[in-house]
Amino acid sequence: MKIVKVTHWMVRMPLTESIAWASGARSGATRLLVKIETDTGVVGWGETICLIETVRAVFENVVARLAVGYCVSQVERFGRHVLGAGYYHHKRAAVMAIAAMEMAMWDALGKAAGQPLHVLWGGLWRERVPAAAYLFLSDPAACADKAAWFLDQGYGTFKVKIGFGERADYALLEAVRARIGSAPLRADVNGAWRPGTAKRLLRRLEPLDLAYIEQPLPLENLSGHADLRRSQSTPVALDESAYTLEDVAAIVRADAADVVLLDPHEAGGLWQTLKAAAIAEAFDLSVTLHSGGELGVSQAAYVHLAAAIPNMDIAIDTERAYLAGDVVRDPPRVVDGYYAVPMAPGLGVDVDEEAVARYRVDAISGAYLDPARPGWFPVKPAY
Repeated sequence: MKIVKVTHWMVRMPLTESIAWASGARSGATRLLVKIETDTGVVGWGETICLIETVRAVFENVVARLAVGYCVSQVERFGRHVLGAGYYHHKRAAVMAIAAMEMAMWDALGKAAGQPLHVLWGGLWRERVPAAAYLFLSDPAACADKAAWFLDQGYGTFKVKIGFGERADYALLEAVRARIGSAPLRADVNGAWRPGTAKRLLRRLEPLDLAYIEQPLPLENLSGHADLRRSQSTPVALDESAYTLEDVAAIVRADAADVVLLDPHEAGGLWQTLKAAAIAEAFDLSVTLHSGGELGVSQAAYVHLAAAIPNMDIAIDTERAYLAGDVVRDPPRVVDGYYAVPMAPGLGVDVDEEAVARYRVDAISGAYLDPARPGWFPVKPAY
């Protein structure tokens, strides 16, 4: 079953409210959608995060051109073909573009086999997938109120974006902890702290009993993260440091994390995510999934991954509550804090091409920086 046609769109989904974090503010999620058609008539859909212009450029000029003629089962070979076209030394420039095509290949393969994707990856390990409430507010009272709303919706795990300053970080986490009681609480710094700041703040935060501190230091500083793990008791999770399979291997070698956040868009595909999770599993590490505003196509892929991976045993991140719409007719939904696992063949979602056309855009806007602060830009580490 070979690919005979590739079509792609860039879409921007508005958010119901602006979100803030250490790298700026965002009012919409820009995604690249892909449709492949095969010589047997089977159609596959894929999606990837699209926050920088290189994603579309690499997809149009390399990925889409190489894909025609490929059998949809050859996901490993296809990914390496793209890397071999000049990206072995520039993997982070290629992985997001590869991921969209690779997801569409899996969707088509699952449809042809008549099986949901988790069946192709070892079968159903868990029947429902817990989701973490994601909090993107810099005001402590407003953030606590939002946490209370998520709590009322049935969410059992909470994640707060911090990285706004030492006092602000502590105030945010203190306010949310007071509102959610003993529920697991995560904090994501996005690399804004220096090592000394991290040690001092984590000591002060000990009474709040964080489930983990995510990416406290810049992504390149694996030795600093390893030292941080040894010097205090809060588990360290890495996200920006863990894009590719080789990144995850380097984290394990450095003993730099207790938890690894994976993202198929940043890994180069679903197959690469499964392999990365297996590396972590061999070292008794839990993994979860990073969220970047997944629409229904990617969200379904996320749930299939979490349903099949044994050590994806903690709640996955999700920004679903902030999306103003979708491009699939019946997108995955969080009910009482959990996603149900799709059981239809492939990804198990039905794309609405009219919605794709409605949300289509020609340029990326509002992905980083902050229009309310002209001239401002994030510096990492910041404090």
